[in-house]
Amino acid sequence: MTRVLNAERRAPVSGQTRSVVVFLHGYGANGADLLGLAEPLGEHLPDTLFVAPDAPEACAGTPFGFQWFPIPWIDNSSEEESERGMRQAVDDLNAFLDALMVDEDVLPEQVVLFGFSQGSMMALHVAPRREDEVAGLVAFSGRLLAPETLADEVVVRPPVLLVHGDADDVVPPQSLPQAAEALQEAGWKDVYAHIMKGTGHGIAPDGLSVALAFMRDKLSL
Repeated sequence: MTRVLNAERRAPVSGQTRSVVVFLHGYGANGADLLGLAEPLGEHLPDTLFVAPDAPEACAGTPFGFQWFPIPWIDNSSEEESERGMRQAVDDLNAFLDALMVDEDVLPEQVVLFGFSQGSMMALHVAPRREDEVAGLVAFSGRLLAPETLADEVVVRPPVLLVHGDADDVVPPQSLPQAAEALQEAGWKDVYAHIMKGTGHGIAPDGLSVALAFMRDKLSL
């Protein structure tokens, strides 16, 4: 049984929804953490609804934080617990996306998944295994989970933008070329990458500008 994800949202500047950006936050954060990006992005994406769900599990040690799945080297969970949590979170996120598209009357090609860190891991894992291809994936400071299974499990190949800071001490910067290589080996044609110089585990203005251009292009705005 899937869990219902609570989500905050920022309405389109124009008042009319023609596209949706779904923010997927990182470990220990919450939906509001990324929803603040809707303000600088919204003026350039006036017909876009921004939605930011909280991950399904409370995160130990962070009173207002959530996690998509446990991380053993941070929370002392087992590998089995982590894998089980990820499988459940995949089901939860798929159910959330299905309901969102029905409720907002939008097609998959009108939707972009925008992840940060653990949220990027979820976006990169979920979207290629869905029946219908979304407009694109923006993955900041994440990595590709289970790259060895991707070629056998991929259903669709949406355009992907990988963005990473070269000074990231949380998720290693080499995660970006590793993800790009695995995607290309699994048949992707549209894989883009941007390195944020001097940036740690975060989203710098240059990275956000590249993400905006990518989203406008893939949403045909």
